[in-house]
Amino acid sequence: MASTAEASQFYGVRSAAWQHGGLRLSESTYPSNLKMPFHAHDQAYLGIVLSGGYTERVGTNTRECKSLSTVFHPRGESHSVAFHNSRVRIFRIEITGEWRASAGQFVKLPDRPAESDGGPLASLVLRLRNEFRSRDPWSGLAIEGLALEMIAELGRSCAGKPDGQVPAWLDGVRQRLASRIAETPTLAELAAGAGVHPVHLAREFRKHFRCTIGDFIRRVRVEFACHQIAETDAPLSEVALAAGFYDQSHFSNIFRRFTGTTPAAYRMICRAS
Repeated sequence: MASTAEASQFYGVRSAAWQHGGLRLSESTYPSNLKMPFHAHDQAYLGIVLSGGYTERVGTNTRECKSLSTVFHPRGESHSVAFHNSRVRIFRIEITGEWRASAGQFVKLPDRPAESDGGPLASLVLRLRNEFRSRDPWSGLAIEGLALEMIAELGRSCAGKPDGQVPAWLDGVRQRLASRIAETPTLAELAAGAGVHPVHLAREFRKHFRCTIGDFIRRVRVEFACHQIAETDAPLSEVALAAGFYDQSHFSNIFRRFTGTTPAAYRMICRAS
């Protein structure tokens, strides 16, 4: 039988914690190879892996979580965790009944799990985390706004794609962009490869993926950079080049736009004890 953890009680060592308006924010580190038995939490929460990875079991299902994996756990979800052979750092947002009641007029919290590897949800959570780590008098308002966007994105994920199944040719374009991040193809080249008109490609891409092709390329480059910064000792200049950025200033500007912090600060937090 799964045990029930008290609100705000997690295994691991907390490096920081803060509560605002019914949201409990915390960041914790876990030793390598730690195993946590089946347990559940009184409050719903969302966690993002900043570095390391783990395997999580939920009933008969298994999740493999790595850097930038973002997982939403509804209240009472029973799960077990086996951390991999390196230290793991996780940032969490616990959503109390107080926040659910106040935000209920704007968004509805999903009642089932959701997960993503990178994508818009990870970008929102990283920006929220930066507000948590660098608080000023306006951070509370910024955090509540980002939390509402985060729940809206979770709702879209749970509801499925509103615009129907992604056509095979369009998914092929997405896979090409995601797997060849250092390349900078033109819209005409992508359209020719897919056998469609450039205007049709641009319109369908935005409809199905809710962003422009340019924003998608920048996001996957930043996600690649996040993995490299957290998991390797490669110099930031090399990370920028490998991710397809033409100089380190451009890299830093785009990285900050998607995560709310700089590459150097992101590495410092991921490596902090």
